[in-house]
Amino acid sequence: MRALISVSDKSGVENFAKELVSLGYEIISTGGTYKKLQDAGIAVIEANEVTKFPECFEGRVKTLNPYIHGGILHRRDKQSHIDEAKELGVEGIDLVCVNLYPFKNAIESTDDYEVIIENIDIGGPAMVRSAAKNHDAVIIVTDVIDYDLVLNNLKNDTNTFEFRRDMMIKAYEHTAAYDAMIANYMNKRFNNGMGDKQFITGTKVFDTRYGENPHQKGALYEFDNHLSNKFITLKGEASFNNMGDISGAAKIAGAFGDDNAVCIVKHGNPCGFAIKGTLLESYTEALKCDPISAFGGVVAVNGVVDLDLATKMNEIFLEVVYAADFTAEAEEELNKKQRIKLFKQGTKKLELANDANNFKIVDGGFVYQDSDKVEDDEVKNSELKSIREASTQEKKDMEIAYKLASLTKSNCVVYVKNSAMVAVGMGMTSRVDAAKAALRKAEDLQIDVSGSVLASEAFFPFRDSIDAAQAAGVKCVIEPGGSIRDEEIIEAANEFGMALYFSGKRHFLH
Repeated sequence: MRALISVSDKSGVENFAKELVSLGYEIISTGGTYKKLQDAGIAVIEANEVTKFPECFEGRVKTLNPYIHGGILHRRDKQSHIDEAKELGVEGIDLVCVNLYPFKNAIESTDDYEVIIENIDIGGPAMVRSAAKNHDAVIIVTDVIDYDLVLNNLKNDTNTFEFRRDMMIKAYEHTAAYDAMIANYMNKRFNNGMGDKQFITGTKVFDTRYGENPHQKGALYEFDNHLSNKFITLKGEASFNNMGDISGAAKIAGAFGDDNAVCIVKHGNPCGFAIKGTLLESYTEALKCDPISAFGGVVAVNGVVDLDLATKMNEIFLEVVYAADFTAEAEEELNKKQRIKLFKQGTKKLELANDANNFKIVDGGFVYQDSDKVEDDEVKNSELKSIREASTQEKKDMEIAYKLASLTKSNCVVYVKNSAMVAVGMGMTSRVDAAKAALRKAEDLQIDVSGSVLASEAFFPFRDSIDAAQAAGVKCVIEPGGSIRDEEIIEAANEFGMALYFSGKRHFLH
């Protein structure tokens, strides 16, 4: 039996090779892997002894040879293949262990195109695909975490077709993701990221119990390792819908740096938000905005949940609490609620993945775009359009309201007062309806919005929203501007003595 080992990630390879030798395998290897195994005292055959051809063109050609691929690909169940292999002097290769050149590391560490090109693996993917194709007889190993699994199957005579088939699927996933990464990089470098083909690949983190509804299957996938590293389950099982709400809440709470931000989300939209001196104060103020919607909601905490905050949270039913971390006492307190789900990042403050792109499914395909984000100086650099200038507190509230609006479903308006959201209208077919819905709910809850800041994620097409804001006692408005009726909006703001700012940038979220 023969095993070919040629790996970029060499962790654990010496022990794997030693175990294979003890099981009766001859080891064939190349380049750095060959040297590492030889230095470890492992009997190893250099690939050029098999290929009868030297490694050439600075290592670009090593294993692209019929003695290698014939050894992998010839069928052991067809006598004609066996006879032909014998006639050609091709010896069988029964296990291929290959992981590919670190293209991802190269593009993250340099912009040097020549270095990047040389980190595109050719022989590796070819061997992986050959071994995977012939999985009826050959084991293909592409992940170091599978070394023990492979050895256990070989030692226990459980090297079944089903096992090799699973390894085959993983191998093709590996080469597909690798080629997709290269194509996406080249399109980003030369075609503004919008090439003729767009590849979206993810690695499964876990299956959800079901999708949006019980009759749908669902699973969570990640682009990088953000969720594997920073999504830690303490209690409960995150559902498909939970993950959407957790993401939305975390993006809002985590958008304010080190501030004590707390966001409450229901069905993908914020129903409470505040930044106060402590996280307990922030949660208490956030809850006031819409305690009815908060019932059964998802809370994201930009910091560590302590016992006092946990005790306050347990006063109502919350489905999910997602935080940077929890104290042991807080976790014990929250665990008193049978149905609550707890997840953390294991950090001091929430850390966002800040994905560079996002996409949305449409019938028959998807639309793909650069991710949207409110820039750090966007509000600060907004243009004053009114006679009156915002106060210091109003400027703080503008920052909060504007960021909240950018992360709330359009059409939306957000009212913020003293660093807490006091009213929100979202997902409406008209902006004035969003303003009226927000104010009507605030009135029902007896929340005083007078003196608040109003933010909109897009321009006001008519002055009716400003008129409604005036009736509610709003003193400051921030919006992108750009309407043909901007002058009417400015005139209305001056008429009411409001401060009015145009950011010049729209932030739709549909």
